[in-house]
Amino acid sequence: MAFAYSDVPHLEVMHKASVAMAGGADFILIGATYTMLRARKPVISVCAVRTGCGKSPTTREVCRILQAGGRRVVAVRHPMPYGDLTQQVVQRFSSYADFERHRCTIEEREEYEPLVARGIVVYAGIDYRRILAAAEAEADVIVWDGGNNDTPFYHPDVHIVVFDPHRAGHERLYYPGETNMLMAHIAVINKVDSAPAAGIEEVRDNIRTHAPEADIVLAESNVLVERPGAIRGRRVLVVEDGPTLTHGDMAFGAGLIAARRHAAGAIVSPREAAVGSIRQIYDRYPRLREVLPAMGYSQEQRGELERTINGVDCDLVLFATPIDLPQLLAINKPTLRVRYEYKDAGVPTLEEVLRRRLTQGPARDRHPA
Repeated sequence: MAFAYSDVPHLEVMHKASVAMAGGADFILIGATYTMLRARKPVISVCAVRTGCGKSPTTREVCRILQAGGRRVVAVRHPMPYGDLTQQVVQRFSSYADFERHRCTIEEREEYEPLVARGIVVYAGIDYRRILAAAEAEADVIVWDGGNNDTPFYHPDVHIVVFDPHRAGHERLYYPGETNMLMAHIAVINKVDSAPAAGIEEVRDNIRTHAPEADIVLAESNVLVERPGAIRGRRVLVVEDGPTLTHGDMAFGAGLIAARRHAAGAIVSPREAAVGSIRQIYDRYPRLREVLPAMGYSQEQRGELERTINGVDCDLVLFATPIDLPQLLAINKPTLRVRYEYKDAGVPTLEEVLRRRLTQGPARDRHPA
């Protein structure tokens, strides 16, 4: 048995191993570099040690830096194999019409749409050799946009890994997040504007101890609200990124931070209004009390999310999802979008470190693996 899943506690991995071995089967973990394809163009990978660290905003910042330097950038996204896989061999996204054509789930749109909105072509699918060939044909640099905390499918020239000090220590407790840490060329400690100082130092110490060759960059997850005054004194429902709250183990995200920062009158719990699979999520994750995870893996679940939101008695809905979710749902109350973007929190900046790494030559030959 080859274990091929990500963002799993080390202890859980060994529980699975014990079951396999007790049944007489071998249990193996496939080496990270063994599964990587070689590219003809430079590859920058952006991965993380846990789901919800802020990998996607970091990917967007990397793309901005490269585009500002005059390079053609194509992003290749870690697979999210929902639906008919025979129709998802090679997927190319360059317009909003492509999301409908490929019948994207909410989670898929959350990953693809912010990049496409910036004019960046995104590839995804299941045949990553064919995807690589297609991406190489139209890019100067390929940015691997890693999903969950999996390792890259392509050998990176620069491997960027994002850490979350709200979950300090998790970088050594999850598979294959710890592998990413050990391979990091650039370690981004994100959310330093909202995380406790002790958590930031714990993450920094772990990087220095276990990935001493990595450059450390401090970053903020910059929470942006177009009309922050609209939040003050209002009874708000907060809708957050789904995977961050579920298997990412977070109890809040940018939406709750924005609500508190801008003096919401009250945070209205959605638990009592939850219907169908959304209610089942609260049963499975009892730590979720104040916020609503934006789940939409099917049309049915998207409808349940819509009914849950409309059933909450509140003045305002804060959507802190990577996409403008009210464009997909019919909401019966006022809405306000909360966005979050990468922001350097000191020196060295991500751009300084990335440009230096790129001029040093192929990092793939210096890779510890």
